[in-house]
Amino acid sequence: MSCIEQMKYTILLDRISFKEAREYIEKNSDEVYYVSPGYKIFKDYYIIGVPPIAMGAKGNALIFPYTKPCHGSFVLSIENDDSIKEINRLRDAEKEKGTGPIKKPKASESSGASSASYLNMWKK
Repeated sequence: MSCIEQMKYTILLDRISFKEAREYIEKNSDEVYYVSPGYKIFKDYYIIGVPPIAMGAKGNALIFPYTKPCHGSFVLSIENDDSIKEINRLRDAEKEKGTGPIKKPKASESSGASSASYLNMWKK
């Protein structure tokens, strides 16, 4: 493919900052992976941005930031065979590093302990 615009994608956010893209991906993905600027996806496309660059997986959909010069940054979602391959490649890269994705805890996994503020934790 010569252009990401030729792929079937969904725009989740448009004309946003790199930070807003990262925060959205972290909050709306089942798994989050961090890549460096210049990371190549779908064999032809480079991810650019301010590190850490978050890439997410939600089911078979790959959620990632995309910057188009003169138009700004977007968060796109692509769900197809290529996105499944990319998610698996991200998982494999994390296994090689010895780390895993950051996964959001499900409601049933959260502990029943009362939450404490950051300051209260360090008062002792």
